[in-house]
Amino acid sequence: MELKKQLDNRAHRASDVLMRYMPVQNEYTAEILEAMNYSISSGGKRLRPVILESSYKLFGGHTNLCEPFMAAMEMLHNYSLVHDDLPAIDNDELRRGIPTTHAKYGQAVAILAGDGLLHLSYETALMAFDIADAGAKGAACDPNAAGTDTSLVIKALKIFGECSGLNGMFGGQSTDVINTGRDIDDKMMDYIHEHKTGALIEGSLMIGGVLAGANDLELNDLKKIGKYVGMAFQIRDDILDEIGDEAVIGKPTGSDDRNNKKNYISVYGMDKAICDVKDYTDKACDLVMGLGCDDEERQFLTALFKSLVVRDN
Repeated sequence: MELKKQLDNRAHRASDVLMRYMPVQNEYTAEILEAMNYSISSGGKRLRPVILESSYKLFGGHTNLCEPFMAAMEMLHNYSLVHDDLPAIDNDELRRGIPTTHAKYGQAVAILAGDGLLHLSYETALMAFDIADAGAKGAACDPNAAGTDTSLVIKALKIFGECSGLNGMFGGQSTDVINTGRDIDDKMMDYIHEHKTGALIEGSLMIGGVLAGANDLELNDLKKIGKYVGMAFQIRDDILDEIGDEAVIGKPTGSDDRNNKKNYISVYGMDKAICDVKDYTDKACDLVMGLGCDDEERQFLTALFKSLVVRDN
């Protein structure tokens, strides 16, 4: 199956999983839940939950244990986008070709919608314990059934917390925002890219691997892959902000320049940026091919990562 069709199918499944974990509205929370649903229902590639599930399958995972983490990771990602778009940060009115959450609902509701998705992501990830407990009970009743060690869920939750917090995505975002308008060196630029974008990709790969029983050496390789893919993805974003087609991207180009924000292009130049995207991607793909037990997932992940080099949105 060609990559686009396969990715569309997997993204559709990730969206179905995500919506199953969204709460039901009541009369008091209807408006904020509408904004939260708007934020996560406005399209998107669903790359992080797709990568998480593929990593789970790569190491032999075959139950629905990864589903709460798939939904949680997408909630976390979208919370960050809602806050990034706010006037105090990137001040973007469009995302994915439609009004951003603050443009549609106002700043106060957008801030709360982002906060709501952040809190909900942890509430959702914790639901993996219910699946693990059900698996353990099934194993107790049936000697041939495979129970799930809840210690794997605990380990996955630790990774989720680390990749989202001060030493992960939040740390990268904060460094980026605080240093807007300042001269930054290549070391800080790499830190921002590795954490702001790479942390959730690292986390997705590692959580999928952990839940399927990957060992520490394999998890270390997954972390490296996430770092490389995150760097490639963010550099390509910076390239598209300079030369992309606004109609295809779904938002105005030149955002970094308007906000007086340094990016990979302004620090390193376009030629190096283009070369580095390919170099990071090649390193990631080389590592993937030596991991796991499912060749279909190896082929999918390498094809997906290579597509990021030439993506136009």
